[in-house]
Amino acid sequence: MKIHQIAVDDIYIPIPLRKSLNSETADAMAEEILENGLEIPIQVRHDGKRYILIAGIHRLEAAKALGEIKIDAFIVQARKH
Repeated sequence: MKIHQIAVDDIYIPIPLRKSLNSETADAMAEEILENGLEIPIQVRHDGKRYILIAGIHRLEAAKALGEIKIDAFIVQARKH
């Protein structure tokens, strides 16, 4: 899977993921990113207008806290039911 650089401001966070955000975990993740870099890209899907976060809320929030403009991401397809 190819890694893409996506602007953090272009990523929409669905409400269920927002509710799962733990600021202490995001802070710890920011420290880890400072020490080791972002080791695992976030996952997003594109709905034709914007990117929607699928996985990696704490990595995304940590990147924002660090002032990052872009983040590594895998672009995945929506599940077909």
